[in-house]
Amino acid sequence: MNIIEVKERTDSLINQLLEVWEDSVKATHTFLSDEEIENIKKFVPQALKGIAHLIIIENESHRPIAFMGIEKNKLEMLFIKNSERGQGLGKELLNYGIENYNVNDLAVNEDNPHAKSFYEHMGFKVYQRNELDDQGNPYPVLYMRLEK
Repeated sequence: MNIIEVKERTDSLINQLLEVWEDSVKATHTFLSDEEIENIKKFVPQALKGIAHLIIIENESHRPIAFMGIEKNKLEMLFIKNSERGQGLGKELLNYGIENYNVNDLAVNEDNPHAKSFYEHMGFKVYQRNELDDQGNPYPVLYMRLEK
């Protein structure tokens, strides 16, 4: 498995990452309806194209199975294909972001307790909570910082 910093964001790669995103979200964001996931999905390609640093992990077949996006020192997205969860890929990506991009800030849905626990395990602590997500939807968001 290789960690790759994506330079060229082809339509083919964006579509593969969108598949990883959807698979991950359906497994972890159980508080979202299928309709809500479909609505959010419309905005994901633009987010993938616009994020400053897009880092992926490929499998042996050179297919993306996990990815993260970083803007300045903030983790903006981290998604892992559901069948690949629990194998240390999130830890590998997040450590890469911390070491190479000084990632020390992130936001996570409160209704995604596995992600919150993972980030806490990685040394992040909640410093703020909002009742609404960034789009104004009633999904509480926890803002976390890395405590060293």
